[in-house]
Amino acid sequence: MQEGARETLLALRRSIDNIDAALIYMLAERFRHTQAVGELKARHAMPAADTEREARQVRRLRDLAAAAQLDPDFAEKFLAFIIKEVIRHHEAIARKTNGNGAP
Repeated sequence: MQEGARETLLALRRSIDNIDAALIYMLAERFRHTQAVGELKARHAMPAADTEREARQVRRLRDLAAAAQLDPDFAEKFLAFIIKEVIRHHEAIARKTNGNGAP
């Protein structure tokens, strides 16, 4: 491989690694907020899932993906995975809250 190509490849990979790190930190921050939402829902006996919000979010993310030149189908699948995990967490919080009266 030519030296110039190798250097370019390494620089691109460093950028990808930085983006991956940012994604992890952003997901962690998102899940901290959804955890708080789950605790609030559990304290007020609200359902873990909100299908109307989820549908709005899917539409919103698909639009954002298209504007960013990202495949909207991929964005929807990614969001569906996150939503499924959030709901699982909310259900666990609700079970814990209902079992002992406090989150």
